[in-house]
Amino acid sequence: MPLGEQDKLRLDCFLSRIRKDSDSFLGYPSSKDFDFSIFKDFLHYPINNIGDPFIDGSYKVNSKEFEREVLREVASMLRAPEDNWWGYVTNGGTEGNLYSLYLAREIHPNAMVYFSQASHYSVVKNLHFLNMRHIMIRAQENGEMDYDDLAETINIHRDVPAIIFANIGTTMTEAKDDIKKIQSILDDYAIVNRYIHCDAALSGAIAPFLTPRPAFDFADGADSIAISGHKFIGSPIPCGIVLAKKLAVDRIAQSISYIGTLDTTISGSRNGLTPLFLWHSIRLLGTKGMRARVSKSLEVAAYATERLNQIGVAAWRNENAITVVFPAPSAVLQDKWQLATEGDRSHIVAMPGIENSDIDRFINDMKTDMGIKCAS
Repeated sequence: MPLGEQDKLRLDCFLSRIRKDSDSFLGYPSSKDFDFSIFKDFLHYPINNIGDPFIDGSYKVNSKEFEREVLREVASMLRAPEDNWWGYVTNGGTEGNLYSLYLAREIHPNAMVYFSQASHYSVVKNLHFLNMRHIMIRAQENGEMDYDDLAETINIHRDVPAIIFANIGTTMTEAKDDIKKIQSILDDYAIVNRYIHCDAALSGAIAPFLTPRPAFDFADGADSIAISGHKFIGSPIPCGIVLAKKLAVDRIAQSISYIGTLDTTISGSRNGLTPLFLWHSIRLLGTKGMRARVSKSLEVAAYATERLNQIGVAAWRNENAITVVFPAPSAVLQDKWQLATEGDRSHIVAMPGIENSDIDRFINDMKTDMGIKCAS
């Protein structure tokens, strides 16, 4: 039975609203320059990547072969150790962080988790799920972890293993914690039993193409890394990728005869469409395309910073960041442009799909907004 006219009209109205709202958001890190209409015929099938991506299992309607290609490409990009890595396509960065903390807890059940106050809001929730002891470390003004505070705190608790939750692109300022500095602190206090996880939700797909390259990946000392797929790479459905050292994953793997594969992921059934989207983007862009994608976003971020400064707004960004931070404008402007705001500051993120012309429209609104404030 087809939908009634009223229901179809409702969907048409919803589509119009989504188009309008998508045209005027600058505050959240979601790419919007993708076109996955090539996959419309796949919507007729229940594509489910249940279980371990490296074992096809008894459920054949899956996209695991494409998922594996995505994982291999990302593993290479993040310099994962050859023959000692494993991963899967998740529902998003939060799941990747939860999975990595779970692995860390199984390796070091009595450890203390250290994370900065600039970490994503879901970190405390994940730690609560896993019942892990934790201490929040101060953040510097730019959002990077305060390494002096980390060192002092680790010194107090140097009798227990350390699990470091590092940020590679914080939510508000896109600050990147330096894994080499963190490793040095752990070495100074002779912390042998350690685990370092990197929450690289936004910057994990950007940092490999930056000069200088930040210290954040497996070659720099990370034990696991989580990135978002719908952010810089782009997807209409939230998704992510988590990678970890295979020896850690082997500790938690269980064989499930019902599905003919291993239970190595957080969820049972997993989205089979998002690996196709990620595979499509990676194949389409390649290394050269990703590098150009990063360069374009950096250029737009620099343009936004310059334009805001020109009209008297104290805008700034961290080195090689596509996030531009500035004093929060009026609530009306925050709502219109869907600006992420924390306290007295807002930000815009120069994601793929954001052009200089979008920045110009925003600047014009900022000028009007500032004029209203002056008049009052």
